[in-house]
Amino acid sequence: MLKTIFRYPVESILCVLLSALSIVTFSQVVARYIFQAPLSWSEELARFLLLWLAMMSGAYAFKIKAHFALNFMVNSFPKKIQKIISMFVSLLVIFFLLGFVYNSFKFVLGVRGHLAPALQIPMEIPYSACIVGGLLMLFYVSKTFIKGIYSKN
Repeated sequence: MLKTIFRYPVESILCVLLSALSIVTFSQVVARYIFQAPLSWSEELARFLLLWLAMMSGAYAFKIKAHFALNFMVNSFPKKIQKIISMFVSLLVIFFLLGFVYNSFKFVLGVRGHLAPALQIPMEIPYSACIVGGLLMLFYVSKTFIKGIYSKN
């Protein structure tokens, strides 16, 4: 099992995040409707977990190449043109992600010193999901771009 966790770190993190989100949300429902005592921190934690889950899911989608693409249009071109289009799109995504990560860093630095109201944790922790997810997305799309350069098609 430990071998699997280290072999598939993004997938393992996604499983942990989704499980934690489910447990926190279920706990809130039970506390509110069965015990009539809502938890003060659960909604905030669920929101932060969802942010991390979204960013890590985006990275995972880049890893398995599952993002939306207009393949029916690209496939109408010859193979050589398809490769050029693919490389161009990857390059555009790389530049977008560079800007996203840069602005994420600026934003996280801007919230330095702020605490989450209910959890009392630094706001850098939840918002750093954008940096981590953006860097992972950048890694996977760069990997795809480099593979495209060296492929023979």
